[in-house]
Amino acid sequence: MDKKIISTAAVFGMIAIILGAFGAHALKKVLTLEQLATFETGVRYQMYHALFLLFIGTTTLINQKLKKTILNLTIIGVLFFSGSIYLLATNSLTSFDFKVIGFITPIGGVFLIISWFLLFFDLIKPLKKKYKI
Repeated sequence: MDKKIISTAAVFGMIAIILGAFGAHALKKVLTLEQLATFETGVRYQMYHALFLLFIGTTTLINQKLKKTILNLTIIGVLFFSGSIYLLATNSLTSFDFKVIGFITPIGGVFLIISWFLLFFDLIKPLKKKYKI
């Protein structure tokens, strides 16, 4: 499982760097500053979660079952959140109106928040037992 998580982190990181460079060079010529900033938000959050998965894949602080759950939530979250942001930011470049899928952006954000919450909750469980919170 750890190898799968780290591999996913590497792919997410690699794609984030490629898209960041694409945005900074190719898209800079065809998008407004606002659209470019939106695109960069998608890249930034994708990279944050690549690093998050790298941590999850290398830590021994949580069990494998939780790692798998966090991996799945993070993959869905990045695809929904960053993926929809990429499409919405470049909407003016296509004939399809991606605004119809805009509702999945916050759903992706919720998946990402839940993955972080699960990590946090699992890490504080020992403290709750120790201090009988």
